[in-house]
Amino acid sequence: MDINLRLSEEFKISKVNADNIVGLINDGNTIPFIARYRKEATGNCDDQILREFSERLTYLTNLEKRKSEVIKSITEQGKMTDEIMQALERAETMTEVEDIYRPFKPKKKTRASVAIEKGLQPLADIIIAQANTKAEILNFANNYINLEKGVKTQKEAYDGACDIVAEYVSDNAEIRKKLRATVNKNGSISSKYNPKTTAKNYKVYEIYFDFEEAVNTIPSHRILAINRGEAEEVLTVKIEFNDELGIRICFSNIRVNNCKCEDVLLDICADSYSRLIFPSIEREVRNELTEKASEAAISTFEVNLKQLLLQPPIKGKVTLGFDPAYRTGCKIAVVNEFGKVLDTTVVYPTPPQNKVEEAKEVLKKLIDKYKVDIISIGNGTASKESEIFVAELIKELNRKVSYMVVNEAGASVYSASKLGAEEFPDFDVSLRSAVSIARRLQDPLSELCKIEPKSIGVGQYQHDMPKSNLETALNGVLEDCVNSVGVDVNTASMSLLSRIAGLNAGVAKNIIAHREKNGAFIERSQLKSVSKLGDKAYTQCAGFLRIPKGKNVFDNTAVHPESYDAAKKLLKLFNYDDNDVLNNKISDLKIKAETYGLEKVAGLCGIGVPTLSDIITEILKPGRDIRDDLPPPMLRSDILDIKDLRPGMELKGTVRNVIDFGVFVDIGVHQDGLVHISELCDRYIKHPLEVVKVGDIVTVRVLSVDLNKNRIALSLKTNKKVDSAI
Repeated sequence: MDINLRLSEEFKISKVNADNIVGLINDGNTIPFIARYRKEATGNCDDQILREFSERLTYLTNLEKRKSEVIKSITEQGKMTDEIMQALERAETMTEVEDIYRPFKPKKKTRASVAIEKGLQPLADIIIAQANTKAEILNFANNYINLEKGVKTQKEAYDGACDIVAEYVSDNAEIRKKLRATVNKNGSISSKYNPKTTAKNYKVYEIYFDFEEAVNTIPSHRILAINRGEAEEVLTVKIEFNDELGIRICFSNIRVNNCKCEDVLLDICADSYSRLIFPSIEREVRNELTEKASEAAISTFEVNLKQLLLQPPIKGKVTLGFDPAYRTGCKIAVVNEFGKVLDTTVVYPTPPQNKVEEAKEVLKKLIDKYKVDIISIGNGTASKESEIFVAELIKELNRKVSYMVVNEAGASVYSASKLGAEEFPDFDVSLRSAVSIARRLQDPLSELCKIEPKSIGVGQYQHDMPKSNLETALNGVLEDCVNSVGVDVNTASMSLLSRIAGLNAGVAKNIIAHREKNGAFIERSQLKSVSKLGDKAYTQCAGFLRIPKGKNVFDNTAVHPESYDAAKKLLKLFNYDDNDVLNNKISDLKIKAETYGLEKVAGLCGIGVPTLSDIITEILKPGRDIRDDLPPPMLRSDILDIKDLRPGMELKGTVRNVIDFGVFVDIGVHQDGLVHISELCDRYIKHPLEVVKVGDIVTVRVLSVDLNKNRIALSLKTNKKVDSAI
């Protein structure tokens, strides 16, 4: 297989671009670097496509490696034929390769292997030849009675030979391929209530107590729900299929013309199908369903995480972090506009203490003293009571203060982590959480990068996903987000720096140690003097590290040092200099370049048009933060009670989570409402992400309110989306 050609066809890119991407990946370049600084070579592929390309490259490479291993094994056994070789060359999946290899793969002890040891292979060959009737085969069986080998009767000889043929049928790659395809097309997956369950929350799975749906239509979230119910021993699950059809598929692929023992073959096929083939096919089909469901869930998680990480920061605001709790009190942390902790305390406005007035006085003093602008409330335990308390407090203040409930998922993980202890050694775990809650409103990306992505909680069934697949995907999203925004090398935390392309935790620590010892970096080239940051790492990371007040104006942009000469030629071509960039006097640069001709300008600068366009964008706004162009998060100053909601009410809300069957929207009543996928828009959609994303600000209509179950049903139909976060 020409892997590069295959990738070119699958990703619909030129063979040259595919060759370039493979070369760049094999040379150890990072995905963010390739996506940003090698656009001419890749045909302008973005980071998501490049990651998918890289994953597919790994799969195809491993596929070819496995083919070579199988070819070697079969050849060494002296059983390789042109037909087998051609089948292996045509195989496009690992499953197909393993099906072909199955007859030649060393097996553990089976009924067939025992029969072979007893010398019954020749009798099995007579059956496979199909030239004799059952009576004749039974007569031949008498010749294989051998007390020394443990074959005492004609029936034992016949049964043993049938066992050998049953395994022969089971090992037939074509049968397995056809059965697998037919089960996927016509089979269904069913689940039943397990009366022996001891699970306390078994009613969560009530809709699956007597459930059945076609394999080829069942959505991902139902597969994951059924799997979890089975794992918790609430459900019994199996693949339903027409056994008669399955046996016929086996028989039709084994039977030869002028077969004289159809009755024997049918019995053998029935045994092989029920005992050997279908249990294996069932596992494979379920594994494939789970794999696809996991991929879909991880993909949704990736999109949600990206939206959350790229939420616009609230800059220049003093923030009060409010970590709700009951018995132990609500932890408070005030941080300045740069995230530095100014003060901490604990108040007890929630049950059982209910010291509301005392808590108000404490917070009023903090708000006045530090000129607090925003209160960030965690959405965990006691969040509802805390939000009500804060809304009442705001009404009594002399200054304008807003609040926002933020997803505190992962705050406790960070607080108890080694990183949290290093950052705030004198704080207890709960106070660290309050600081994190404040900071994740000020700059979500900077704070959330300190937490394992899987702990952030914007997806579905993330704890059921293959751990390595989930971590790889989510870490890729975090890496892409950090690099697309860029970081200030003189202020960035170790967590942020370690996510920059080409860097790791060790080098990130060395960067911090270097700036602490030698002072702030004043130009990117100084990074080369950082311990263990070699030329390769410098090439990968330099463009993503910013120096706002450095010697070189380009150091505060995403222009890579390798393109500095090109950027200077561009400015000189239109009679500009560095000072014009610093003083924002090049606003017409893009128009001038387009008028002159982008290809001509790029040629004069010695670069490609994509790189030229990026340079122009960057130097027009040095230090730009791509998140500043996005709609800001919605802040509140009052709260509604769920009892105040009525069907037909229209409210503004923020999308908090997107899952396969709908989206959850914060409408300011503490309890998020659900917009089912059928209520998202007036047209048919396959997935909610076609309409909304995490962080979107939407106008919703209340459909129903269930006070007993604390559920709110919402609709977006006939309502246009107000704003999109990204």
